[in-house]
Amino acid sequence: MHPDHITINDVGPRDGLQNQPKLLSKDQRLSLISALVDAKVPEIEVGAFVSPKAVPAMAGTDELFADLAASLKNNSSLFSALIPNMKGFELAMSAKVPLMSLVVATSNTMNLKNIRMTTHDSVSVSKDVLKAAKKQGANVQAYVATAWACPFEGKISADSVFSITEQLLQAGASSIVIADTIGAANPLEVNQLMEAMASRFDLSQLSCHFHDTRAMGLANVYAAISAGVRRFDASIAGLGGCPFAPGASGNVATEDVVMMVQQMGFSTGIDMALLVKAADLAIELTGSASGGNAKPWIENYYLNESA
Repeated sequence: MHPDHITINDVGPRDGLQNQPKLLSKDQRLSLISALVDAKVPEIEVGAFVSPKAVPAMAGTDELFADLAASLKNNSSLFSALIPNMKGFELAMSAKVPLMSLVVATSNTMNLKNIRMTTHDSVSVSKDVLKAAKKQGANVQAYVATAWACPFEGKISADSVFSITEQLLQAGASSIVIADTIGAANPLEVNQLMEAMASRFDLSQLSCHFHDTRAMGLANVYAAISAGVRRFDASIAGLGGCPFAPGASGNVATEDVVMMVQQMGFSTGIDMALLVKAADLAIELTGSASGGNAKPWIENYYLNESA
């Protein structure tokens, strides 16, 4: 992990689309992913292997991976997909997904609302999946969700985050994403937790996922950077929201994060002009995304510069 490089994982095609009022077709989802690939976004969350009845927006994710493999021969982006359980893992294996993501919330109530399991049972299922993944040589990371606060239980203790992280890493998770699922954290809390995480775990295995619910998404990214974190989730055009977490609004916008870290002197490898075009496409396709807070300035600066 180079200290001057920030790795961005764009979760727009999955986390960003899962709660939108408009359901996109498979071809529309493919066009958005292709636009992110063109912009040289290094990591992209393509979809989820979940029940189409529960999350209709993610139906056909297996077909989407097949289409991507056929249409993007020289792709350099790492594609991932969410898997809720062993069935999801098996479906993702069949689809040859390069990176799979498990999610365990720190709070019992959130887990029950999201996957109808307690936290203890969710960790147990995740351990079973990680054991199977290790046997089959699969790459599985894990999200520790509601890491700062839960919409049902309030503030979360750091010890809960430490415990779940340790269990998942020991079980074989390749990395851990610390997620502020409802955008309730503030920069001081983010810095404190991530500094404590850095003292306990390998920083190269840690990343963060922030929402902009209270307009602190970018500030929280900065706070995590100050603690040494160099990998972040973000969502093109600020798309986002969790159908099972009241109050969760859009994720922090990819274009805002990339603009900030590049101006701070970090490299991302992302083409900002093409990223803006991907944001425009996300806005056009969904009809609900507004784009990042800095989008007007980014368009004026980067697009004029590249003209």
